[in-house]
Amino acid sequence: MCGIIGYIGTKEAYPILINGLKRLEHRGYDSAGIAIAGDKVRVYKQKGKVNELENFVGSKPKSGHLGIGHTRWATHGEPEDKNAHPQHFIT
Repeated sequence: MCGIIGYIGTKEAYPILINGLKRLEHRGYDSAGIAIAGDKVRVYKQKGKVNELENFVGSKPKSGHLGIGHTRWATHGEPEDKNAHPQHFIT
């Protein structure tokens, strides 16, 4: 089952989103991702568990005060990085 968390406020969004996704882990999923709006919109997605997403993001830029986190349960498409959510069309 998919899970979604969002944040907008004065704190950095990334830690709030990652912790929210960890709390949703019991729901069952095949991939996870986050989108954070800062100086530009950055989207990070990874097949697997939230800790794999967290390791993938590592020291990449993730500053911003608005974001969304999403876990995906595959109903359409293979469980792959490219099919992880959030889907984005902003480049």
